[in-house]
Formats: sequence, C-alpha cells, structure tokens
Amino acid sequence: MSDAIIALDGTEAGHRLAMLLALSAALLHAIFGALQKGRYDPWVSRWAIDLWLLVLSVPLILLVPFPEPHMWPIFAGMVVIHFVYKVMQAMAYTRGAYTVVYPVVRGTGPLFTVIGAYLLFGETFTGAQWIGLAVLLAGIFGLALYNFAYLETARETLAPALAYAFVTGLFVALYTTYDAYGIRATQDPFTFLAWFFFLSAFDFPLLMALPSQRHRLHGVALRPLLKRGLAGAFIAFGSFGCVMLATRLDKVGEAAVLRETSTVFAALIGWLALKETVGPRRIVLMTLIAVGAVIVEIGG
Repeated sequence: MSDAIIALDGTEAGHRLAMLLALSAALLHAIFGALQKGRYDPWVSRWAIDLWLLVLSVPLILLVPFPEPHMWPIFAGMVVIHFVYKVMQAMAYTRGAYTVVYPVVRGTGPLFTVIGAYLLFGETFTGAQWIGLAVLLAGIFGLALYNFAYLETARETLAPALAYAFVTGLFVALYTTYDAYGIRATQDPFTFLAWFFFLSAFDFPLLMALPSQRHRLHGVALRPLLKRGLAGAFIAFGSFGCVMLATRLDKVGEAAVLRETSTVFAALIGWLALKETVGPRRIVLMTLIAVGAVIVEIGG
C-alpha cells in the first residue's frame, strides 16, 4: 500500500484522492471534537481516547518499517506540538460552547497553514484560491460571531474560551505543516503514521496519572467512558491519518482548507447531538464555508 500511495504523489489521481481524504478528515474530525466536548470533562475524554490510541498503535508500529535515525528529532518536535495543541483544546472546550469554540479553532488554522506551507514548502495559492479562502474564513468566523452574539450559556467564560480557541487554531496550523514535513521526510508514510499515533498518545495518560489531575476521574463510570474513548480512537486514526496522507499526496494548504469544512459538520452535530440551536443565518454561513472550499479546489 505504501508503494501505491507514493506512486500517486504529484499525479492527478493523487490530487483527487487527497481531496477525498481531506473531506473524510473533515467529517471525522467534527465527530472527534464532539466526542471530546460532549458528555464528559474534555480532559477525561481525551485521556480515554489516548489510552486506546496507545494500546491500538502498538501492533501498528510492529508492522511498519522501523523509522530512519533522522526521524527521531522530528518525532520529538511532533510530540511537543501535539501535546500543547491538546491542552489548549481541552482548555477551550472546558470554557466554551462547542459551536462557538470549534469554528474559531478551525478558522484560525487554515489561514496560518497556507502561510506556513508557503514558507516551508514554497506552495502558492492562485488569486481565485485566495478568494475562496476569504469566503471560507468569512463563513467560519461569521458562524463564531453569530454564536457569540446569541449564546445563552457559559457567557461568563466565553472570553477565555475564545482566547484558548485562537491559540489552539495556531497550533492546528503548526501541527498541520509540521506533520506534513514529517510524513514527507520518511520513505514509508505509514511508518510516520504508526509512530505518530503511538508517541503522541503517551501524554494525557501520563498527565491524568498525576495527583493533581486524578480528581477528574472521581465518580466517572469507566465502562461507558472507555467505550467512548475506543470510538474516539478509531475516529482519530481516520481523521488524522486521512489528512496526513492528503498532505503527502498534494498541497498542504489545499488539504488544510478542505479539512476545515469540518465546521459545517460540527454545526450539524452541535444541532443534532448536542442540542445546540441552528437557524437560517447559520445555514447561510455554513453554505459560505462549503462554497469557499469549492472555490479553493476549483481555483487550483
């Protein structure tokens, strides 16, 4: 499979596959975010997900080729970046409503990813693609502002929630470009993916083992939590795996923008599963996000 993926690099078929992978990542990431934000404390939810990722990735690292020596410093940087990202996201989710926080995180990410992809990989956007990105960001931030204006719950913690969401978005851009660099630095992309899931899953299980954090698990029914964590782990494999393969096959910036259609899916999940209100104005804003993503894809 690795040889087949590598053979598609830079081809039209690779471009189409990258688009499908990025859109799949969008849907899966919205579900993943809702799982972390939903029933349980976001810190506890992330602990359960990472615990399963750690267990399930052990057989994967035994199946793929061993990483080249130059990959270990790259993995070290990846672990730090993803740990900070996860902490910032948990801080944001603890303080703000999902449909407010999530659009800010996802709206900040693609803009800085496009800039990072230019600096790191020399990728450029056409004029039409910049217009598409502007339309997409208008929809994402418009959705966040609308939610902010009409939010009825957790308003007292909204300002810090938005600040944490913005910082989280910066780390989304950082990990997207950094992971794209990492998956391109190894011969076998699945080597990077397997070791990524294994090494980046240690942090929250270790964090929750600290005496200062153990109280978060007091009174929590572990069986349903671990079931939720198992589902989240499989979704994480699909979400992060899809977007990383997309950045291996095609432009990092385009994959990042297409993935941010996850905001549309997140709004629908917030409405259907978390019982958060969705009205006609939100539908218009979600349409802007989708239209912007289409313009970016067509304008390339």
